[in-house]
Amino acid sequence: MISVAMLSKWHVHAVDYERDIHNSSKLNITHVWDEDKERGQRWANELNVPFEPELEKVLGNPAIEGVVVDTPTNMHKEVIIKAAQNGKHIFTEKVLALTTADCKEIFEAVEKAGVSLVVSMPRLTTNYYLYAEKALKDGLIGELKMARCRVAHNGSVPSAENPEGWLPAHFYNAEQCGGGALIDLGAHPIYLLNRLAGKPKEVSAHFDYVYTKEVEDQASVIVSYEEGVTGVIETSFVSHGSPFYLELYGTEGCLLIQDGKVELRNGEGTHVIEQLPKELPIPMEQWADAIQSGKTPSISNEDALLLTAVNEAAIQSNTEKRRITIIV
Repeated sequence: MISVAMLSKWHVHAVDYERDIHNSSKLNITHVWDEDKERGQRWANELNVPFEPELEKVLGNPAIEGVVVDTPTNMHKEVIIKAAQNGKHIFTEKVLALTTADCKEIFEAVEKAGVSLVVSMPRLTTNYYLYAEKALKDGLIGELKMARCRVAHNGSVPSAENPEGWLPAHFYNAEQCGGGALIDLGAHPIYLLNRLAGKPKEVSAHFDYVYTKEVEDQASVIVSYEEGVTGVIETSFVSHGSPFYLELYGTEGCLLIQDGKVELRNGEGTHVIEQLPKELPIPMEQWADAIQSGKTPSISNEDALLLTAVNEAAIQSNTEKRRITIIV
């Protein structure tokens, strides 16, 4: 089995990756490190593995083959590059880094070290995404002209149980996170539309600060893609019960996806699609396969780069109140 060190429990998805590893026949957690020593020690105790307070000792340990990076986002570049330089395979929470320049430095270090890097973009493995991809390839809605995707929850909404909302307070730390709802939840619509609509060209964004946090808790973004498609991205930390939407509008029909329901409308009528493609292995399993057998993951460096590029441009657009051209 592949020995893995968990690097930080800062992100809320760290426990999900812990579960994915425990469910895997290929991976095994052997160490924990955390920039917050008390949090890391508690987690290591829960997992019944050693806690190592020094990152350099974890990365220098020849028995550790891979690391799962869930540090604050502004630490990704430093931690990931050090991991690569020490020959560790890397799985990381999105986004990979806060700027495209940082992403390119990471790619260079990873390539030089010859290790595997996978960024968690789980919706690229789902049956509804794979069907949408096939529907476009087969021309079932003609030429794609507009796409819309929405991912939202109520993590910032106060309640009696959680007066500041159920998201951890550090998710509103602008320095650590690099952004709010868009860089977190909005990542999913961004990488989905980048795949389906093509390479992003221009971005116009508007951020809302509903609960006056350091970062936005709601955002809407319009993206123009090189292939002539207009994309609408919506995300929010202040929406209770909001469904997931992925909508593709073409010259000869449309594909409407709401939560698990997939509906195709074209000249042949309206059809609820019951038979969907087989889902791809989850990102964690793809990472394990890349380490063990050299299999190329379906999630690419380009996916990671363009995700950061749209986020970076959206932040600039909101700040400067103008449309931003993406250059990568």
